[in-house]
Amino acid sequence: MDITLKLKDELKIEKWQAEAAIALIDEGNTIPFIARYRKEKTGALNDEQLRDLFERLTYLRGLEEKKTQVLSSIEEQGKLTDELRAKIEAAETLVAVDDLYRPYRPKRKTRASVAKEKGLEPLAELIRKEKAEAPVLEIAAQYVNEEKGVATPEEAIAGALDIIAEAISDEASYREYIRKTTMEEGLLTSTAKDENAQSVYEMYYAYSEPVKKAAGHRILALNRGEAEKVLTVKVEAPTEKILRFLEKKVIRKDNPHTTPLLKEALTDAYARLIAPAIEREVRNALTEKAEDGAITVFGKNLEQLLLQPPIAGKTVLGWDPAFRTGCKLAIVDPTGKVLDTKVIYPTAPQNKVAESKTILKQLIKKYNVDLISVGNGTASRESEQVIVDLIKELDRPMQYVIVNEAGASVYSASKLATEEFPQFDVGQRSAASIARRLQDPLAELVKIDPKSIGVGQYQHDMNQKKLSEALSGVVETCVNRVGVDLNTASASLLEYISGITKVIAKNIVDYRETNGRFTDRKQLLKVAKLGAKAYEQCAGFMRIIGGKEPLDATSVHPESYEAARKLMEKLGVTAEDLKNAGNASHVYRVKDTKKMAEELGIGEMTLTDIIKELEKPARDPREDMPTPILRSDVMDMKDLKPGMILKGTVRNVVDFGAFVDIGVHQDGLVHISRITDRYIKHPLEAVSVGDIVDVEVLSVDEQKKRISLTMRIGKE
Repeated sequence: MDITLKLKDELKIEKWQAEAAIALIDEGNTIPFIARYRKEKTGALNDEQLRDLFERLTYLRGLEEKKTQVLSSIEEQGKLTDELRAKIEAAETLVAVDDLYRPYRPKRKTRASVAKEKGLEPLAELIRKEKAEAPVLEIAAQYVNEEKGVATPEEAIAGALDIIAEAISDEASYREYIRKTTMEEGLLTSTAKDENAQSVYEMYYAYSEPVKKAAGHRILALNRGEAEKVLTVKVEAPTEKILRFLEKKVIRKDNPHTTPLLKEALTDAYARLIAPAIEREVRNALTEKAEDGAITVFGKNLEQLLLQPPIAGKTVLGWDPAFRTGCKLAIVDPTGKVLDTKVIYPTAPQNKVAESKTILKQLIKKYNVDLISVGNGTASRESEQVIVDLIKELDRPMQYVIVNEAGASVYSASKLATEEFPQFDVGQRSAASIARRLQDPLAELVKIDPKSIGVGQYQHDMNQKKLSEALSGVVETCVNRVGVDLNTASASLLEYISGITKVIAKNIVDYRETNGRFTDRKQLLKVAKLGAKAYEQCAGFMRIIGGKEPLDATSVHPESYEAARKLMEKLGVTAEDLKNAGNASHVYRVKDTKKMAEELGIGEMTLTDIIKELEKPARDPREDMPTPILRSDVMDMKDLKPGMILKGTVRNVVDFGAFVDIGVHQDGLVHISRITDRYIKHPLEAVSVGDIVDVEVLSVDEQKKRISLTMRIGKE
């Protein structure tokens, strides 16, 4: 198999692009580096395309390795024919290779292997392939041998049929047909182990759906219900059609003596050997597809969450709500430094509201607090009411934000949090994290295992290795897209930068603490274990503000500095222009980019990227994302009425819709059919996590805590 051509066809790219990407990956370059700084070589393949290419490249190389092992094994047995070799070499999946290898794979003891030891293989051959001139029972009498354990002709026939059944089961073309037919025409069913038991799986107590139509989220729900021993899940194949197919393939019409026996053998082969294996394979294939879909959705949601715009330059009061143990507070300055912590008890059972307000007013005045960031967990509703009442009593403007605190407790109890805040307890750490994730969501959320951030579904039920790799890739893409300030970034943030390992990230922080601020990107080469290759991969993503080299504050790679300086000279851009750019945006025009690129000795794409950086140095891509909704009043579920139109924040996107925070502590669901007027296959085609959307209330069920919303305002 030509892997390059395969990737070209699958990913719909040019062959030269696939060859270039493979070469760059094999040289040890990272995906973010290739996507950002090797555009000319790959034809500007983006992060997503490169990750897909890398994943398929890994699979296809593994497939070729498997083929080599299988061919070698069969050749050692002296059974490799040219036809079999061609079939194995042409196989496009691991399943297809396994099917072809099945007859030659060393087997544990089976009924067929026992029958072969008894010398019944010739009888099996006669029944399956030869025209029996006499009743088989008479022929079988010749194989009776008590020493070998064959006491009667009937036992001989039974052993021969076991051999035939296994041979039918091992036939690759039969399995391929049965697998395909089961996928196309089979039914996925589930029943309750206890029909009277109440559970979240009641809709699956008598469920049946064509296998090919089963949605990913339903497959994952069925798997969880089965794992929790609530459901019995099965794949019902079109058995009669499959048996008729096997009869046509196995039975010779001109041999009435063997027909009944062959029917018995193929029925046994299917029921005992093929059907259970195919059912497992179909379930595994459905699960893998469902997991891949869920991981993709999780990744998209995570990306949107990580790229939420930071609320910079604000002193934030982080509020971790609780009842019995009190609400933990942390005052965090604009740089992320924790200035003070307190515990107040405005919620049950203490209900010290007045005392808590006094403490809050003192803290707000002392530290000039601009915003309050409240976690959305237990006691959030009660805390929110206290905050709203407090805001009305203040003599200065104040707003608050409800922050998704998913993962805050995981972080606060982690080794990382202990090292960062050794003097704080878990509650104080959690409050600090809640404040910081408002100030800079990316910098704070990278400290938490992505699976714990709470923007997916069924994340704990799927292949954890595949999920972790995919989500780590998303975090890596986001961190490198934004870039980091080399003088303030934590080790947690640095370790996601292209070419930087956990050890090197820690070494960068240690170097900074020992030697003071970085003033030049080249100083990175003095960091322990950070060699030339790592420097090449990471340098463009590291920013130094106010350093010796103005270009260090941009995403221009050091390898292009000479070209960038020449370009600045031609465009009349000075070093001071870069230093004083601030939020100003300039437009620089180059009439003939091809000619200019040739003059500078760089590619046109690199030239375009450099111009963009000169126009707005170190521009943060998060600026384009919607900012969080700042609130100053509170609503409750009982305040909601059908027909109300509200503004909300998309908190999670799943296969069947989007959950929207409308400020009442309980997220409402916009079903996929109510997201837009046009047909969409998935909610992600229309909405993303963090989007600010207008919704209309359709219904409210206070008892079940369910809110139904629509984005098709006035059309329901």
